[in-house]
Amino acid sequence: MSVIANNPIMPGFYPDPSICAVGDDYYLCNSTFSYFPGLSVMHSKDLAHWEQIGNVLDRNSQLPLEGADHSQGLFAPTIRYNNGVFYVICTNVTHGGNFIVTATNPEGPWSEPHYLEDADGIDPSLFFDEDGKCYYIGTHPNPDGVKYNGDWFIYISEVDLVNWKLAGEKHNVWNGALKGCIWPEGPHIYKENGYYYIMHAEGGTGPEHSVMICRSKDIYGPYENNPKNPILTHRHLGKDYPIKYVGHGDIIKTPNGEWFMTMLAVRPLNRFTTMGRETFLAKFIWEDEWPVVNPGVGMLTDTVEIDLPEWNPLTDKNSYTCRTNNKTTIPGTDKNYVFAEMKELGDEFLFLRNYPEDMYKLDGEGLKLKCQAESIQAVASPSYVAIRQQHHFFTSTTEIDVSSLGNNETAGIVLMQNNLYNLRVEVTDDNCNMILCQNGEENLVGSVAVKDVAKDNIVKLSIVVEGLNTKGLAGDKLLGESEVSNLSTEVAGGFVGCCIGMYASGNGKDGGYVSFKNFTYSK
Repeated sequence: MSVIANNPIMPGFYPDPSICAVGDDYYLCNSTFSYFPGLSVMHSKDLAHWEQIGNVLDRNSQLPLEGADHSQGLFAPTIRYNNGVFYVICTNVTHGGNFIVTATNPEGPWSEPHYLEDADGIDPSLFFDEDGKCYYIGTHPNPDGVKYNGDWFIYISEVDLVNWKLAGEKHNVWNGALKGCIWPEGPHIYKENGYYYIMHAEGGTGPEHSVMICRSKDIYGPYENNPKNPILTHRHLGKDYPIKYVGHGDIIKTPNGEWFMTMLAVRPLNRFTTMGRETFLAKFIWEDEWPVVNPGVGMLTDTVEIDLPEWNPLTDKNSYTCRTNNKTTIPGTDKNYVFAEMKELGDEFLFLRNYPEDMYKLDGEGLKLKCQAESIQAVASPSYVAIRQQHHFFTSTTEIDVSSLGNNETAGIVLMQNNLYNLRVEVTDDNCNMILCQNGEENLVGSVAVKDVAKDNIVKLSIVVEGLNTKGLAGDKLLGESEVSNLSTEVAGGFVGCCIGMYASGNGKDGGYVSFKNFTYSK
């Protein structure tokens, strides 16, 4: 009995995947950068169907993000399990550096962060050896001096998990498989076939991204390069291949003895990536004590056959989804949020940085967003509630009670790449406007009077995404159309993908609450 997984297994902005297996349960963790809560936690029993069971960092005390740009904050996490305890190690590049949090239940609560003050660099991972020792592996600048951009080393040190610090010497063990390698990063250690393996990424998380591997009989090396490196990349397939930027792998073994790798990749349109880096899956085998990914194919495939029984979180009464009465929706599915019927937001909702407690409320009538002084363009904590864009073609809508808007207050729906690159359909005073923001410059695409589209003080706003083309609507009136290749990684830069959500602003001063009745996302 087997199940078929469709790639990507986590569509949309789910970069830097790390995976661990605990019995017949699988847990996946992804980067979130300046979004709050931090580090989504996914669960599956068949590697094909996933549910979100929480977020690792859901308290302000765990995740300071003040002043973090969209692509700062939390970089690549690693999730591991040992002797009844889950560990997530990550880097907050804006505040505090490398840290570890723990939990006995992956649904949470997770501990406060234990910062490793002597662990420099980024992309940490943990390895628990058979003798009970735990090791830290991470990356930092070349200790002999950085000779070029990306000239970094992978290093290993034993970790003291009682006092939360590195124990002993830092061993610089590897600086990449290729001569002149840039950005050897995202390293993980595994033990198999009598070897310690370091699997890592090279080439930067863009067109030259790749998965590399080396091995040693001793954890501190010397490490032997795999003569067949890279073991996975798409950088040789040309600029127009439909899946690119492949790299940053992590591996698990199922109870049936199959091996699988998760990794990030992107699905650009006309060479523009709007959804960011997504999580993909591949099968691999061992040959000559080296991994071979998708043997006979050598690249990612649209589907992956898995020798596990099919699992459905919507029907499994023991799933988080069922136990919480579908509080959190299944990734990749259509969404229809009726806020008057909701007592809390699901785990899939994202905010920017550390928002104040009174920023929003669910009061039985709708979702009330406070018109704070900050605008959506601010590197702050604007009134903004979003989910990830997960499809190239979709429609998202919201209904706003415009009678709850004060003078010079704004509320609407936004397709957000970052504060400088976004597309908005909004209500301000007497008008509904469609605005495209490019590199911080506001361009009015179209406008219509509120009185022409409001029904009983309710205005429906819509953003229709058709690949790289979008439409904005107020009610059934077309505000305009816009091409949005500017909302891509290639133009806007950074590491995040687009999100779609609701926002409000007092445009320079704090105001009242605006009422959103619903929010939909349909592919």
